[in-house]
Amino acid sequence: MDIWLNGGWIDLLALAAAVGSGLMAGLFFVFSNAIMRALSTLENERGMAAMQAINAVILNPLFMLLFVGTALLCAVGLATSLMREQQPGTTWLLSGSLLYLIGGFGITAVCNVPLNNRLAALHAGSPEGQAFWLRYASAWTKWNHVRTLCCIASLACFVLAAAA
Repeated sequence: MDIWLNGGWIDLLALAAAVGSGLMAGLFFVFSNAIMRALSTLENERGMAAMQAINAVILNPLFMLLFVGTALLCAVGLATSLMREQQPGTTWLLSGSLLYLIGGFGITAVCNVPLNNRLAALHAGSPEGQAFWLRYASAWTKWNHVRTLCCIASLACFVLAAAA
């Protein structure tokens, strides 16, 4: 009970958000460092078809729990940090929450998901699909690099918040 009264729950919140943002950083890093690079070595049609398959299977309950659950933790972290402005670690909690919400969750929703939806609507063997794949791979990977860095920074902020 003492953990709830003395604000120890904020440390648990920061650690849970650190785990979530860290796992998302790792997933995004693997895409930037390996998956997209591997797909670019394939013929365009095969690379595009492989990414379409990845995009279809990644939207599963475990991924959604991690991706959306971390965003919910960050929303709580954001609200908590605004209510406890002068408490130790509050600036780190606020920073980590914003980095994930804007850089991890937001960029995914605004940049990567629309690209994925457009890719899903095209046939991998069509001329339109082939032309789009080249633009897609470049733009999607650029935004993936950004969300990777934001999630790594978010993780670091949450660790610092818990340590404060």
